Amino acid sequence: MMRHRTLAALLILGIAAPALAQDAQEDWDLVRQPEQKTIYAYIPTTTGLAIAFRCVDGAFGAVIAGLPAARRNDRTRILRMKVGDGDLEDMVWNVTTDRTVALADYPASLAREMRDGGSVTIVIPQGAEDGRNIRHELMLPGSSAAIDETLTACARPLVDPRDALLPDIEESGLSGGMTWAQQPRIRYPRTSYLEGVAVITCLMQADGSLDQCAVEAEFPTDGRFGEAALRGVDRARLTSPGEVEGAYRPRIVGFRSIFRTR
Repeated sequence: MMRHRTLAALLILGIAAPALAQDAQEDWDLVRQPEQKTIYAYIPTTTGLAIAFRCVDGAFGAVIAGLPAARRNDRTRILRMKVGDGDLEDMVWNVTTDRTVALADYPASLAREMRDGGSVTIVIPQGAEDGRNIRHELMLPGSSAAIDETLTACARPLVDPRDALLPDIEESGLSGGMTWAQQPRIRYPRTSYLEGVAVITCLMQADGSLDQCAVEAEFPTDGRFGEAALRGVDRARLTSPGEVEGAYRPRIVGFRSIFRTR
């Protein structure tokens, strides 16, 4: 039990955890810290990775720790993943201050996908010292309660039809030739942090305006970067070549805002 609490504490601080053997269990481990407004479900694996879903004061996140260190100036990294019998897909993850830890762009969707457990493949492109890919083949227990509790604590739905639309979002956040007619105007929030990141999704309306915007991920969780990104999209508009303005096909868009003071 002590080693699990140590692992959980490391994950919540965004620090890489030591490799621990995976125990046979029926659900993911769940740790509640009411004094910190924090709850998280996590699982260490036999391959040295640790995976966690966490709710910290209303901010939901997905963490993978124990990765090969990202390059010094990288803000994001690509992990190729598949859950169950799906195809390997490139997923963009945000690099934290600990270069061996990464945060998912769309953590709630990933949590809903992984809570059934089963086979999970994670490929780290050029992760080995000689440049070869590193491949992790995992068999994870399902989560009948723990992951759902973290989602509920952050007011994230247990079922969300927007999950089916997320694969349409390209790495740039815009697809099908769409461009910004009026870009988001995002200002640095009042915070003590020198840098941060927020990932936002919105539904594009027929006139190119954005509606039902939501913060998918942000780091640090108490940096107000998600709030700042949401405020910045109020008057943003998109244009879609090949379509008639005012009759654009509604679709989901996503974008990452990176905040730096230097």
